[in-house]
Amino acid sequence: MSGRVEVRHVPKPWGHETIWAHTDRYVGKILHVKAGQALSVQYHERKDETVYLLKGEMKYWVQLPGESRMQDQALTTGQSFRITPGTVHYMEAVTDCDVLEASTPELDDIVRIKDRYGREGTSAP
Repeated sequence: MSGRVEVRHVPKPWGHETIWAHTDRYVGKILHVKAGQALSVQYHERKDETVYLLKGEMKYWVQLPGESRMQDQALTTGQSFRITPGTVHYMEAVTDCDVLEASTPELDDIVRIKDRYGREGTSAP
């Protein structure tokens, strides 16, 4: 149904996320990652996402298909990157960053491999 939607602000150990769209077909978020902080080393079983760096400088570590290690994709403002299911990745903020994320709606589809905040193996926020 058309109309205003609830905007949710979710605190995270690395900053916060603002979920501004959530339907059964897609999700729109803004991730605010504080300088020096990093998200989990993770992958998704079903979730397909694309990120766009709105502001800041970040290291975007991705293990591309056929590679044995993650490599820094070094996103700068105005650049975008797609992550398909099964791709190991994580973000590390060099400066405070705002990242626009568009994805399929599986918000709890997170397999954490490593996490500096002690959340390995969970999909809890």
